Amino acid sequence: MAVDARPLVLHIVYRFDVGGLENGIVNLINHMPRQAYRHAVLSLTDVADGFARRIWHDDVHISALHKGPGQGLWLYPQVMRLLRQWRPAVVHTRNLAALEMTVPAFLAGVPVRVHGEHGRDIEDIDGSLRRYRWIRRAYRPFVGHYVALSRDLAGYLRDKVGVPDRRLTQAYNGVDTCRFSAPTAPEPIPGCPFDPSQHWLIGTVGRMQVVKDQVTLARAFVQALTLQPDLTQRLRLVMVGDGPLREQAVTLLSNAGLLHLAWLPGECADVPAIMRGLHLFVLPSLAEGVSNTILEAMATSLPILATAVGGNPELVDAGRTGEMVPSGDVPAMAEALMAMASDPARARAMGRAGRIEVEARFSMQAMVATYQSLYDRLLFGPNGRTPLARLQRE
Repeated sequence: MAVDARPLVLHIVYRFDVGGLENGIVNLINHMPRQAYRHAVLSLTDVADGFARRIWHDDVHISALHKGPGQGLWLYPQVMRLLRQWRPAVVHTRNLAALEMTVPAFLAGVPVRVHGEHGRDIEDIDGSLRRYRWIRRAYRPFVGHYVALSRDLAGYLRDKVGVPDRRLTQAYNGVDTCRFSAPTAPEPIPGCPFDPSQHWLIGTVGRMQVVKDQVTLARAFVQALTLQPDLTQRLRLVMVGDGPLREQAVTLLSNAGLLHLAWLPGECADVPAIMRGLHLFVLPSLAEGVSNTILEAMATSLPILATAVGGNPELVDAGRTGEMVPSGDVPAMAEALMAMASDPARARAMGRAGRIEVEARFSMQAMVATYQSLYDRLLFGPNGRTPLARLQRE
């Protein structure tokens, strides 16, 4: 049997499930030239049913360690055995929950260790928590290079964690502009009771958890209809995703007598179909890195209403491709909803400008090229031929 000479990139995550971080890994694996690298995924906890099927290639090994709560020191021997068995050339950890796995990667002699910061933790929304800074500093000697998905996160790593510029790359997510493309007019969403030719649909897609703060959007929807009752005839709310906030949003809308104007179906796999049926995409998050769903919505020519947190201001050009409001500010979000719903022509113009922006700055090809170039440089050195690990031994 022929030996596969392609270097292996092992992506280590806390959980391999529906989410922006995980979708980014899937996109990277699917779109990177197959002759360049092999890939594997190691989840410290679990792999969601069916999520791994989003990967197109049948040679990607996916494994789960079923880690319980708390520190993962006891996993180090098991991880080191896996690393010595799989012999990855690159270990790429993501976010704080997987950062500690850089230690067994170092001890196992993995030549290239990359760590990516994709977004804020709900307990450290503004990056001010000293304990998290010290944890990142403690693991810094075991990380060879860092990737920050936004300028905001790059600044945090540089200024708060002490990562020098030579060990830091800022790389935006890319979006599949073929999978996410604009219809001539919004299309009916399968299973949705609202008709986009009769109603003006505002929507959001994502895990319904505290950091995403979908309840603020539900409150803003209620307030907008209270302040401008004539919008009741055509304004509709679509909230796709599952999680602890879903029942809170349902209860809030029900108590306001507006649940019949909203659709909360839980998790839906066909996100492009959801996007194609909306008129406005809203992201009410308390914290973000670089939002895949914003980019997907922009690729679908949707105007964006987002909170001014994390990397969102780097994606949305306020007044041109969408609008920005402070996080948790229900009145400001309600005002923005009313303004955009009252001027659909302006909203459509914003959506068209967003599509142009995605094509110019956030293409899948640009993202893949950035990561492939980074792996090549770290693994093969400046001449692009001799493995860096071998250079270091000579």
